[in-house]
Amino acid sequence: MTTATTSTIHLPAATIELHPGERYAGPVLDEAGQIKHHLVLLPARPERCLSWQDAMAWAEGIGAQLPDRQEQALLFANCKPHLQPGWHWSCQEDEEDASYAWVCLFISGDQYFSHKSCEGSAVAVRRLIP
Repeated sequence: MTTATTSTIHLPAATIELHPGERYAGPVLDEAGQIKHHLVLLPARPERCLSWQDAMAWAEGIGAQLPDRQEQALLFANCKPHLQPGWHWSCQEDEEDASYAWVCLFISGDQYFSHKSCEGSAVAVRRLIP
């Protein structure tokens, strides 16, 4: 008979100030299950579809970042009513071909990569370190 050990997760208290229109997406966890940061979806959206480089510059220009793939999954899970259903750029390049970057289709949550010159949508996030 195997005896299971009990583990305890301690969640640090966090006070997160949301600005008008922002949505709290939740905590982002590391490989050990510890909180790396908290994720906030910003209300700003670009006026048109953008290439990956332009989307990265747009997010930086508003003092934010594009989400990574893990964060896109969290946004889809917790903020879907506040997302447009099309595909959106992530900040992550494809590991095998740097001319491609990862995207998330916010109607289904599917993730795949697209050539960086293609024009797609973008959302911006801010990361709050606990």
